[in-house]
Amino acid sequence: MRRMVFGAALAAMVAWTSPSVLGFCGFYVGKAGSKLFNKASQVVLVRDGDRTVMTMASDFKGEMKEFAIVIPVPTFLKREQIHVGEKSLVDHVDAYSAPRLVEYFDANPCMVMRREFDVLRAPAAAASVAQNAGRRAKSLGVTIEAQYTVGEYDIMILSAQQSTGLETWLRENGYQIPAGASSVIATYLKQNMRFFVAKVNLTEQSKLGFSYLRPLQVAYESPKFMLPIRLGMVNATGAQELFVYALTRNGRVETTNYRTTRLPSDVELPVYLKDQGEFGKFYKAMFARQVDNESGRAVFLEYAWDMRWCDPCAADPLTGDELRSLGVFWSDGDRGQAPNVFLTRLHVRYDNAHFPEDLVFQETGDRSNFQGRYILRHAWTGNDSCSAATAYRAEVRNRHEQEATRLASLTGWTIGDIRKRAGLSDAPAPEAAWWEKLWKR
Repeated sequence: MRRMVFGAALAAMVAWTSPSVLGFCGFYVGKAGSKLFNKASQVVLVRDGDRTVMTMASDFKGEMKEFAIVIPVPTFLKREQIHVGEKSLVDHVDAYSAPRLVEYFDANPCMVMRREFDVLRAPAAAASVAQNAGRRAKSLGVTIEAQYTVGEYDIMILSAQQSTGLETWLRENGYQIPAGASSVIATYLKQNMRFFVAKVNLTEQSKLGFSYLRPLQVAYESPKFMLPIRLGMVNATGAQELFVYALTRNGRVETTNYRTTRLPSDVELPVYLKDQGEFGKFYKAMFARQVDNESGRAVFLEYAWDMRWCDPCAADPLTGDELRSLGVFWSDGDRGQAPNVFLTRLHVRYDNAHFPEDLVFQETGDRSNFQGRYILRHAWTGNDSCSAATAYRAEVRNRHEQEATRLASLTGWTIGDIRKRAGLSDAPAPEAAWWEKLWKR
């Protein structure tokens, strides 16, 4: 029996102010990509006007013969509107837009000239169906509108008169449909949506030589700018992660039926988070904390930037050819220049209880830059003696305490454990009374 993957199961904010630093100058030292999370699905949405190109990267794990996917789509799809893409393109977008860790090094406070570090940049057979199967589908109110073989996938476009008939047809054809799917299918049928059904053609996959699932891409026109996620929750055993990378012409993308909020960013944290694996632990804990703060009902902005430049770049910028492969259909007119593409990265942790509706999006005119960015500031450790150095050392002690407190607030981790990892004393040093500093020179 083929295992079914449904829908996009392919797939109060803490504000901190940080001392001013030298622009974005610093060393990029790590990133928090989608691979940090289990059950993480990825979808690239290219959108301009009513035109959409959707790339769906499956996180399916198991025997290829068990894979099948059912996705509601807002319109009929011709064979030429379906394509098989490359997972490396999705991975590239993920690496490029991932929240990142950067580090700075304090200069000698006794020197007039501060030492500045340059930003570390990355180098800027259609399958036939037996006649009796067609008659059976018709008797159940199911219409097989089209069927194609695209790459290693056998694809059918289905419509139906009622959800029970479609559910029965899928079951009879070897698809495992979880309990509760019928009511969700019915809501899509009321919207006159079709169903895109794909499974792996093992013979074609063997001919092509692929041992993994390549992402499916569909291009269509519809006023609906949305992503169906409800079917993906019918057979889910828990919350799922979804990363949406929206490529648009004008500006940032946000959800209209759920709150879209920015993650805490540009905050200074203890330097031990540079140790292997520590930044990933921090980011997962911080994200879970923000989900809880929003009562599990928010979509989080992790990145928003004009793709013609980045500061710093966490990965090589995508080339014009790569963007076209993802569906940026307006890039051909740029005549060798970098295409006008604005990238929005959204991250949502969703389940049936907190996300009863599909995700509905809108493109805004907001082109302001945002990135999930976390800062490590290494203290100066020299022995020079001057009044500025004395004041600096006192400031560093206070700064380290603030970093520890901030990390505890963002993650819910125990402050005592953080102080221990950061090499701080168990309790912060008491501040001097106000009068003790009054006449000091």
